Amino acid sequence: MQCGERLLPAQLLVGDGRCQGCRDFEPEFDRAVSFGEYARALRGLIHLLKYDKVLPAAPEMGGKLAEAIGLLGSGSKDVRPLIVPVPLHASKRGERGFNQAELLVRAASKHLPQPWEVAAGLLKRERSTHSQVGLTREERVANMRDAFRVTDPQRVQGRTVIVVDDVMTTGTTVSECARVLKKAGAERVWAATVARTLKFAVLPGSVEYGEEEAHEAVEAAVSV
Repeated sequence: MQCGERLLPAQLLVGDGRCQGCRDFEPEFDRAVSFGEYARALRGLIHLLKYDKVLPAAPEMGGKLAEAIGLLGSGSKDVRPLIVPVPLHASKRGERGFNQAELLVRAASKHLPQPWEVAAGLLKRERSTHSQVGLTREERVANMRDAFRVTDPQRVQGRTVIVVDDVMTTGTTVSECARVLKKAGAERVWAATVARTLKFAVLPGSVEYGEEEAHEAVEAAVSV
C-alpha cells in the first residue's frame, strides 16, 4: 500500500493499494512504511525522545526504524540507497536541541544489514512552517510547499532516497520532501517512519498526546 494507511474492505476491492487520501491527493513518494501504529508503548517512546529529551530512547526506536527500512530495501536495485532525515528549521532545532529524525536515522543505520548511506544534510528546511492543526489537506500542502531544498542535487541523481521521520500523520511533510528530491533528480523516493497514525484506529485519550499531535491524530481519524 502506497502510504501505509489501513484500508477498509471496500477499498481493498479496488486493488491498487491506495486509500482514499492517496486517490484525492497523490503523494509524491512511491511507497511508505512504518514499524507500527502511533499508540501505546511506541507513542510513549517517541514522546520520551521528542518532548522529554530522553536521548537513550533513540537507539531503541532506531532498531524499530531499521526493520521498516529493511522492508523497503529488500526490493531495491540500488545497492546503497540514500537515507535522509526530515530536517527541522534552525529555530525549531535550536529550541529542541536536536533533530529527532536525524538521531533515529543514525541509530537505525547500526542495525541495517548493509552499509546504507546516511545523508543528514541533504535536505534543508528553508523556512519555518505554520502548525498543521486545523488545516485542510489543500492547506497542509500549501503550507509545506517549497519549505525544503536539496543542498547537493548531484548526490541524488538517479538514486533511490528514503526519507525518514519519527511519525507520519497525513504524509504531507514527507510528500513535499519527496517532491523536491525528485525534482533534483532522484529516481524514486520512499518514506519510512517509526510510527503511523491510522485513520481507522481506536484513538487513546488525547492527554497521552502532545497538544498538537492530539489534534492531528483526531483530524487524521475523521478526515477522508
